[in-house]
Amino acid sequence: MPTALTIVFVGCTIFLSHWFAALFARTKIPDVLWLFIIGLLLGPVFGFVTPEKFGAVGPVFTTITLVFILFESGIDQRLEPLINSIGGTARITTYNFVATCLVAGGITFYYTDLGVLRSLMLGSIVGGTSSAVVTTLVRQFQMGERTRTILVLESAFSDVFTLAVPLTLLTAYKIGTIDVATVTGQMIAAFILAAMLGVVGAFGWSILLNRMRTLQNTVFTTPAFVFILYGIVELLNYSGPIAALAFGVTLGNIDVLGPPIMRNAISRKPISLNDNERAFFSEAVFLLRTFFFVYIGISVRLQDWHWMMLGAGITGILFLVRIPVVRISVPRSTSTKDASYMATMIPKGLGAAVLASLPAQQGVEGGEIIQSVVFSIILCSTVLTTILTFLVEKTFFSSIYGWIFKMLGLGRMPRKGSGLDLSSDQPVEDVEVSDLPSESADELQGIEKPVPPTKAKRVRKPK
Repeated sequence: MPTALTIVFVGCTIFLSHWFAALFARTKIPDVLWLFIIGLLLGPVFGFVTPEKFGAVGPVFTTITLVFILFESGIDQRLEPLINSIGGTARITTYNFVATCLVAGGITFYYTDLGVLRSLMLGSIVGGTSSAVVTTLVRQFQMGERTRTILVLESAFSDVFTLAVPLTLLTAYKIGTIDVATVTGQMIAAFILAAMLGVVGAFGWSILLNRMRTLQNTVFTTPAFVFILYGIVELLNYSGPIAALAFGVTLGNIDVLGPPIMRNAISRKPISLNDNERAFFSEAVFLLRTFFFVYIGISVRLQDWHWMMLGAGITGILFLVRIPVVRISVPRSTSTKDASYMATMIPKGLGAAVLASLPAQQGVEGGEIIQSVVFSIILCSTVLTTILTFLVEKTFFSSIYGWIFKMLGLGRMPRKGSGLDLSSDQPVEDVEVSDLPSESADELQGIEKPVPPTKAKRVRKPK
């Protein structure tokens, strides 16, 4: 493609991205879907562009986008809902990874001759969710803050599983043995140490910001520091995405997290980002994610339709398995609509695509099959996620999920948050009075609490 034509395409894509965002406000069709379709048309459908033409720039660009999105998402996370969401995040991340690994691995084992270890390797590669896709979608739909936080954290925390387990299984296949204790220790260390490095880096940078702002044109210095931190953590074989997210969360809550010992030891009080810097990061994320989703569409491969169909079938079953995973993971106070959003958001991203390429690159027998099936799952899961979230938002689809939750015998979810929300669209007669808080039950039954009589003051008449 000529350079001039490429520049024209870049400009048109940015304009289209803004138009897609405005279109979402009216139709609730995510702009991610349209950008993904543009990438599909340019890449695997018409063959104008291939991932190989980007060379080493493609993986670097996707990593930069991931760092920006995680950091900017972390800045927007307030501490209280974050703490309240940790338990639910740990459960849904672990249950979803284990269920996905077993289901996808089991189906692959049954329909291919890859064997147990390579089939589980495929299942573990697609066991997480894409941070870039999830963090983009959760901002576009109306959902509870706790639900939004759990989904964002799940997409980041699942990287610990999807990096450690597939690489360990790949090594185990090559040497013929596997050490469960080593895998567990690696995952715990990768998470805890990466988070600690992100927190320490945020405190240090918040103090350096005092001096940096005395210089001119320093708005790019914070992203530069995040890139350095991400790279160092990755070089130490820990989780860079976790470090970037922890850095953003700490910097966004530095006003309440700044420890007194630091203020006593250092003369300058830690400071947070100002409004101009936050606006810049928001615009940068918008620009980067525009080309990120186009690149995802370009990267999908459609050579072997047999393996594409197998990947599509696995994806459909994974969406069904996600429903009981959500139901047993999230608090019972979660609304049906929020739980429906959580059940539909399991997109796989470029991290899975990179890991899927490793077996073929290292000469593992059947590596091409693993790559083709995983690419199909990436394509189908991203498309289905955007379609299903749209249906949950615009139609009665959340009621279908609510009916499935009830049929599973795992209890009923309220429509809105905890307790009763009288502004909810749930019919009052569908609510059990005994299940409600006392104040809400009184309102339903029309009971008026007696007002204690007030004693009238005796006024003495002047003589």
